[in-house]
Amino acid sequence: MARGGALTTDDERPEHRAPSFQPALGDEMSRFVVHSRRTLVVAVSALAMLATAFVAPAAAHGSTIDPMSRNYGCWKRWGSDFQNPAMATQDPMCYQAWQADPNAMWNWNGLYREGVAGNHQGAIPDGQLCSGGRTGGTRYAAMDTIGNWTATNIASSSNFTVVSHDQARHGGDYYRVYVTRQGFNPLTTALKWSDLELVKDTGKILPGVGETTTDPVLNGVSVKIPVSAPGRTGRHIVYTIWQASHSDQSYYFCADVNFGGTGGSPSPSPSVSPSRTASPSPSASRSPSAPASPSGPSTPGSCSATYTLTGSWNGGFQAEVRVAAGSTAITGWTVTLAYPSGQTVNQAWNATVTSSGSTATAKNVSYNGALAAGASTTFGLLGTSTGTNTAPVPTCVAS
Repeated sequence: MARGGALTTDDERPEHRAPSFQPALGDEMSRFVVHSRRTLVVAVSALAMLATAFVAPAAAHGSTIDPMSRNYGCWKRWGSDFQNPAMATQDPMCYQAWQADPNAMWNWNGLYREGVAGNHQGAIPDGQLCSGGRTGGTRYAAMDTIGNWTATNIASSSNFTVVSHDQARHGGDYYRVYVTRQGFNPLTTALKWSDLELVKDTGKILPGVGETTTDPVLNGVSVKIPVSAPGRTGRHIVYTIWQASHSDQSYYFCADVNFGGTGGSPSPSPSVSPSRTASPSPSASRSPSAPASPSGPSTPGSCSATYTLTGSWNGGFQAEVRVAAGSTAITGWTVTLAYPSGQTVNQAWNATVTSSGSTATAKNVSYNGALAAGASTTFGLLGTSTGTNTAPVPTCVAS
């Protein structure tokens, strides 16, 4: 299966291809083509696109890019380094999606259904909203997986903007933006229609309307949709339906957000153990966060832990803990977090956490306990707080 310079999947319908001779993935995948065959592969791909361009009906193609839809975000953060094993610990929901079907990311702009005729709830069952009702067979099924998807921090639910990308400038009959109701927990609950509240219906968007993008991979225009969904804090899903106007194509986008958080998208920074050097991800940036707590020096056979507050809102917080081995390898670790301001931990990923009052104890899981000398791993936490949210000083014990 060819990718990169306009290379498509073997089961992709003609209308699924990029609407111009510029490949939908641009140069992002070209670095994976063996250098000696690069010219041949790109040339053959261009001919294939040329051959289909005259017979395929135009397809809209697009996604929400701010906040990022799940598969667009996974492609944006990891498309240039998708075989990096660090993804398993740094971005576990994207990791399971890449393992399930990489085509969901290569075709981030093709999550749509045809012939729905506006009956979205009839076409898409509860629990399958993020995959568009398993459109494309199982290609996008991993988008429905419950868990801690990387979330975009949004300061207030009362006033924010959804940016949707329209690659072929087709416009739309409408964009409908839904937000989950307060109390819904995307970390533990499958998304249902009854969990959503419609907060915006744009009505008709004329072809070509939007801000022209200068990104050579995206092309097209970005449609900015002002949204207000007051009364929400913490983790939510913003669900957008784009009804393209050139044909009966309906696109479905799940974007994970953290209302009350600051700093925009908290994209994990792809990095690897000392044995490998990673290529930088297209947007590998981390949101501004509180200074990391101090950690003691490592000694042989020991470990150290560093606590970083990555997001906070009224009554809650999100944090990351980095565990590093000392000068010799370790086979496991246990981190203790004694919160000084009465905070409690109620969710965790990449670690098994038990709590006793304001003290949380985190132990490694099966895939991240063994660390080479000087290597590190991370785990994440969600918790509740009342007032002050002072960071704990973690202690780490190696085994």
